[in-house]
Amino acid sequence: MAQNATIFKADLQIADLDRSHFQNYVLTIARHPSETDIRMMVRILAFALNANKDLEFSKGISTDNEPDIWQKNMTDDILLWIDLGQPDEKRLRRACSRAEQVVVYTYQNRSAEVWWKQYEKTLQRFDKLRVFSIDEDDCNSLQQLVNRNMQLQCTIQDAECWLTDGISSLHLVLHQKK
Repeated sequence: MAQNATIFKADLQIADLDRSHFQNYVLTIARHPSETDIRMMVRILAFALNANKDLEFSKGISTDNEPDIWQKNMTDDILLWIDLGQPDEKRLRRACSRAEQVVVYTYQNRSAEVWWKQYEKTLQRFDKLRVFSIDEDDCNSLQQLVNRNMQLQCTIQDAECWLTDGISSLHLVLHQKK
């Protein structure tokens, strides 16, 4: 018998100084049974880094033809496609053909470096693609913020992020690969 997704709620306050975006988002996150707490928190972080009134979580991990997060316009065109982890070249080629902009956030240092070395030359040809890595230690620290009902504040400036739940505070640095 298949397990159901676990539902998490997050009240996410964003102060993105780089984009002058200041907004509060009430998020409902369905964590797939095979998804880890770290991956779910990286999804929330990716949402915060790209926050927009039209940004939403997709069916994600359980659906091959959808990203983890996307932004669509009113005519259902995909403006932004966000994937986590190490998607293969075929998936990224398809994403770049369907979306105006594609962003990948890697978060497992060793396997992400192997992935990057394997695909770097191929991925360089995709003009719409940006790839960021998040330090594995930072990702592991995200676990301390996991709660079924989260109150999170996120401040973003110069590709750095400060995330707090009022008790624990994390400083996360993104490294752009492409």
